[in-house]
Amino acid sequence: MNLRTIAVISLLSFFGLRAPAGALAVGDDAPVVTARNQDGAEVNLADIYAKGPTLVYFYPKADTSGCTAQACSLRDAFPDFTGQGVEIVGVSGDSVEGQKAFAEKHQLPFTLLADPDSVVARAFGVPTLLGIAKRQSFLINGGKIVWKVEGAKTGEHAAEVKAAIEALRLPKKS
Repeated sequence: MNLRTIAVISLLSFFGLRAPAGALAVGDDAPVVTARNQDGAEVNLADIYAKGPTLVYFYPKADTSGCTAQACSLRDAFPDFTGQGVEIVGVSGDSVEGQKAFAEKHQLPFTLLADPDSVVARAFGVPTLLGIAKRQSFLINGGKIVWKVEGAKTGEHAAEVKAAIEALRLPKKS
């Protein structure tokens, strides 16, 4: 390892960037992890996966412009997703209280998980910087990751996900 590589790794470590132990890819098993939702209830992702196709999306910070645009895009298309049997779970490093305020302010009808210790982000291999997750989304079906996108288009995220669902021809919930 040369001096430049050591310097870059040290600098990233200093600023709290956590490289994922292994970034997840399409075909990998979906992580089974538990976290608290916006109401403080413990949620096991395995229970949500069992309901049918699931979108797990990571966003940096509740109630910021990009994250609000992304969440509202999904909110506005929520009837389409539920009609296809798709569950939606948003994840950020915000507190339970922060997630609750965000959900109420923007009338978000889906689950938001508080991940202040980046446990969920690490399980999915999502990099974080100072506890702020990189924007990534995963579609899960049958316990497997079937689609992944990094750097989702915030205001158009619902359209991205819908296109993926259509291309994948995911089975609808019966």
